[in-house]
Amino acid sequence: MPTATEVRASHLLVDDQETCQRLREEIVNGRDFAEVAREVSKCPSGAKGGDLGYFGRGRMVPQFDKAAFELPVNQLSEPIQTQFGWHLLVVTEQR
Repeated sequence: MPTATEVRASHLLVDDQETCQRLREEIVNGRDFAEVAREVSKCPSGAKGGDLGYFGRGRMVPQFDKAAFELPVNQLSEPIQTQFGWHLLVVTEQR
């Protein structure tokens, strides 16, 4: 029986698009994603460097879910807006 695809992802959550875009540029330029998440993320996962663990389709809000399952592994997302704020997302594994 086939099993559903799951991804393991890390994210950070901030209040506004400008901050999210600035942080994305810092990460693209070499700053460690987990370090940034620990410093600024409003999500409790920030304490773990943004790690959300494994999750399947439909477990997250639609915009986040769509990005998580379309993003190649280890590629940083563009800023994603949800009702919680602005996210940056990295899929670290897929199974």
